[in-house]
This record gives sequence, C-alpha cells and structure tokens, in this order.
Amino acid sequence: MTSDRHTNDLLARHRAVIPDWVSLYYQDPVEITHGEGRYVWDSTGRRYLDFFGGILTTMTAHALPEVTKAITEQAGRIIHSSTLYLNRPMVELAERVAHLSGIPDARVFFTTSGTEANDTALLLATAHRRTNQILAMRNSYHGRSFSAVSVTGNRAWSPTTLSPLQTLYVHGGVRGRGPYAHLSDARFIEACVADLEDLLGHTGDVAALIAEPIQGVGGFTSPPDGLYAAFREVLAPRGILWIADEVQTGWGRTGEHFWGWQAHAASGPPDVLTFAKGIGNGMSIGGVVARAEVMNCLNANSISTFGGSPVTMAAGLANLSYLLEHDLQGNARRVGGLLAERLRAATAGCAHVREVRGRGLMLGIELVKPGTDEANPRAAAAVLEAAREGGLLIGKGGGHDTSALRIAPPLSLTVAEAEEGAAILERALRSV
Repeated sequence: MTSDRHTNDLLARHRAVIPDWVSLYYQDPVEITHGEGRYVWDSTGRRYLDFFGGILTTMTAHALPEVTKAITEQAGRIIHSSTLYLNRPMVELAERVAHLSGIPDARVFFTTSGTEANDTALLLATAHRRTNQILAMRNSYHGRSFSAVSVTGNRAWSPTTLSPLQTLYVHGGVRGRGPYAHLSDARFIEACVADLEDLLGHTGDVAALIAEPIQGVGGFTSPPDGLYAAFREVLAPRGILWIADEVQTGWGRTGEHFWGWQAHAASGPPDVLTFAKGIGNGMSIGGVVARAEVMNCLNANSISTFGGSPVTMAAGLANLSYLLEHDLQGNARRVGGLLAERLRAATAGCAHVREVRGRGLMLGIELVKPGTDEANPRAAAAVLEAAREGGLLIGKGGGHDTSALRIAPPLSLTVAEAEEGAAILERALRSV
C-alpha cells in the first residue's frame, strides 16, 4: 500500500510539472527503479522481463558490469571537457564507428540523441546540395526537433505543419498496406521506383532521401530487401544523397546484418548514416557518419558541448566491445528467429492478429478487428496492459492507429527468456 501511494504521489507530481504531451505507458504508470540483465524492477519490488529496453536503448543488458565499470572509471578521471579539447575516448569510438559503418573516408560527429543526429544529417545534406527539398518515407519517424518532425511521415508524431524543409513523401516503407500491397516483392519495388521517378519529375533539386531500413515508431514495418538499392539507382545520378536512419536498426539488432542498410547493399553504403540509442546502452549517445566531402561541407564554426562526452564515449566503447566480443548480432539472429517462430505459432489462432513481422530482436505484431484489416489500437493497448500484468514490458507503435506491438529485448536475450516472454505475450493476446 505504501509503495502504491508513493507511485501515485510521483504520478501527481509528474503531471504537475511535465508537459501533457510527454506520454506515459499504462493506466497505472510504472516507476522502474533498477535492472539487471534482461529484467527490471518497479518501485513496488515487482520484477518484469524487459522486451522493450527503454525504446531499444538498453541494447546489451541492464547494469552490464563492463559498461558500468567504464563509466565509473572515466567519471573518476574527468566527466566533461567539450569538443574544444582533444578527447581520447571520442576519437577511439569514432575510429571504430567509422570502420564499422562501411562508408569510405568516413568522418563521425557525436550528438546526444537520435533526433539531434538526424537534425545534423539534414543540415549536412541541405548545405552540401544547396537545396532544402528532402525525400522521406510515408509512415516514418525521425525525431522530435523542428526539422525532424518536418520529415516524419507518421502524422501521430508530427505536431506541426510548419517546416524549415520542403518534404516530399515516397511510397515503400510499409510492405503490407497501401496501394502496392497486393504486388509481389519485385513488382512492389518497381511500382515504388516508378512513383519516385514520377515525383522527381515534378520537383526541383532534392538534397537527400532519409529513410529507416525498418520503421521503428511506425510499427517495425519494412520494404522488401533491395528497395533502397533500387531507389539509389534513381537518386545517385542526380546527386541526391541517401541518409540511412539507423537509430533503431543499427548494431546488429536485425540479426542478419550489422546495419539495416545492408539488406539493400547492392548500392553500397549510404552517403550519410545516423545512429543513437543502443550504442550507449542507456547513456546519451547519437551520431552521424558521412564521407568527408559531405561532413566537411559546412563553412561555419561549430562545436558540441555534450556530444562526445568522455563518460558517454567510455560507455560506448565498452558496450561496443562487449557486443562484438560476444557476437550479440548472432544471438539476435538465433534467438530472434526462435522467438518469431514461437510468436507466429502462438498467434496462429488469434483472429485479431494480422501479422507477426520483423527481423532478429526487432519484432512487431499488428492487431486488427477480427475478420477485417482495420487497425485495432484498443486491442494493442489492452495487450500492453495484460503483458505488464503478466510480468512483461513491451512497446507499441504503428501509423495513426498505434495498433502494432513492438518487441525489442536486449540483444543478450537467452532462449529461456525468449520462451518466458512469448508465453506471457501469448496469454496476453488471448485475453483480449
């Protein structure tokens, strides 16, 4: 009773000082106080299996000793200096990220979030190309800044129509819905390319296409492999850059690839790559990778006060080393494949489940009204609540309807934990 009263008191205080538009999950919001491995505990002492990782951010594990040790040791030396001074951890992490990116002659700029990373990428592209026209995907999400919401195709997350950019939206980010959904993969790509070519015939110079290889907030939807390679064949001859938003897909989460863009690798790496979330395992790290010609195009001074902080860079280095040394990409492929099979089997008889989709440990379950293709956000909200009651934390997303469940555990998830989570989720789905 005391813990519940403290939670209610905190909720009242939250509502008194935090903006109304800062969303909280659950009818009775939960205060997470600590975590370990793939589990977290709330202020009442209840344990949950975490299948959302702070929105795909706790990438390796909660309280990973290697990361907490790196943070503690660096904090004991110096916490902050800014980019005005040489910063060894920042240079070391930049070297590793540049190499892993696949982008030739790469330069890396660190930010504090994915929003800021995408904002920087848009600045680079428009400055390099001398135009403010941007191509973006329908149903996309790229952050909450003024420029990022102006290239966000998911209207539920774009609060203003005012924009510093002229944005044109392209088909292809959602395979299973829309005017081309009935086509084969090859014909789907052909139709999307034809739409892109037609669009470019009615506009002036375009700076870049920004695209998530798998749409995160959009409900873990994705195009057929090769779509962005086909787009590149149209864009590259015109000098139009390709920005791959890897904020949610990067670092091996999809299992099959280290970066989401590699599913479209026939065209080679993107011109610009943005990242954030998982690399810091909870610390505030974002960044942009671009070839030197693009990154160095700015003709004014710039710094970052907090981007590249010694403490966050130390965390990123330790986290990345752990990820690579323990082959968490391979684990995401193996355990994610088993989890997807288990969820498809569990939902086979559920009339309100339209589709289980995704790759690796980035899986989505789309819910509809039984017997129809109509989105069912009420069911998604009910399953979210029921899963929490069963001891499982998941996310949700989708288009305007928020009818997709989002499943993205830490990449160190074990087979036993995958089975535990799938069993809880099956009971939650069948309770609706």
